[in-house]
Amino acid sequence: MIRLPDTNGAFSDYRLSGKVIPAARLPAGAARVVFSAAHVVADPFTANDPSGPATIDWKATMAFRHHLNDLGLGIAEAMDTAQRGMGLDWPGALELIRRTREELPQALIFNGCGTDQLEPSRARGLDDVRRAYFEQVEAIQALGGRLILMASRALAAVAGSADDYVKVYGDVLARCDRPVILHWLGDMFDPALKGYWGSGSFEAAMEVALRVIEENVAKVDGIKISLLDKDKEIAMRRRLPAGVKMYTGDDFNYPDLIAGDEIGFSHALLGIFDPLAPAAAFAIQKLGEGDIRAFHAVLDPTVPLARLIFRAPTQFYKTGVVFLAWLNGFQEHFVMLSGAQAMRPLPYFVELFKHADACGLLRDPDLAADRMRKLLALYGA
Repeated sequence: MIRLPDTNGAFSDYRLSGKVIPAARLPAGAARVVFSAAHVVADPFTANDPSGPATIDWKATMAFRHHLNDLGLGIAEAMDTAQRGMGLDWPGALELIRRTREELPQALIFNGCGTDQLEPSRARGLDDVRRAYFEQVEAIQALGGRLILMASRALAAVAGSADDYVKVYGDVLARCDRPVILHWLGDMFDPALKGYWGSGSFEAAMEVALRVIEENVAKVDGIKISLLDKDKEIAMRRRLPAGVKMYTGDDFNYPDLIAGDEIGFSHALLGIFDPLAPAAAFAIQKLGEGDIRAFHAVLDPTVPLARLIFRAPTQFYKTGVVFLAWLNGFQEHFVMLSGAQAMRPLPYFVELFKHADACGLLRDPDLAADRMRKLLALYGA
């Protein structure tokens, strides 16, 4: 039992369900390729200001990656869930990529590769963007890493047409030694990416992204789209060339997209599969066994939780992800890079606690309740 406040500050008793997701591990050759975009754990004792260089608790950060790997999930490293470009800079991202590869050399890991070392305001043209991409491609590949080509704020700032995107992506893909995952990140996650692919229209932008894939199909494993619109994802999924995967980045509609329809399905590369990792492993194991009812029974109830975590302003979803990691004992504090733990209000955390409990995502309910009480005390409750 724990006393929790409502949005008016009135307290009432809340009885925890005691429900916990059953243990499962995805086998090799699972029904879907599943990546969790993993968060990082900040060092709470750093003397750096939140606006300064990131200081990471490497032990806790790597322990969480072992947790994901133990569940059989792939790891999408140094992505926006790791606060890439929002607290984690390129040197920090490369160190994260290096350490994860050394810790888990046999794991399925793809790594975020972008242009975040180039401030968009300092980009003078497409060649600056190319050089920034090339630097990261070469550095990550020198470590033996696979690539996720992330959307570029600098390219969005300097591109004058759709053809500019086609040219830059073609040149970057030519430097890639193995097929990559492209990432189309919507402006709800990053306002600086508005009009990506050279258009504010989804249909026109999709044609450009498809052209990039079709002209470089041997270099593309798949594409992740994060637009929070399942109809747009399905429309593009049905247009992909044979052998090119769709990785859902839709943190609102992932159960239906992963389950698929009579024409096809999406694989998964999701930030929500950081806190939902046990549910993802169990549900997709059941999907592989042909038990679609069990798949939906586990994943469908998590959607309200995901929609709360990713509510607008969507870019602050990392706060909810790290909060749940703290509740579940994956880190000893609720401190984030850039002080991002302060980017959501107390009622948000109270609702997350309740949703996570109802979904069976609190692996030690007593620990989670104790930590929730500590958070309430911090707020004077």
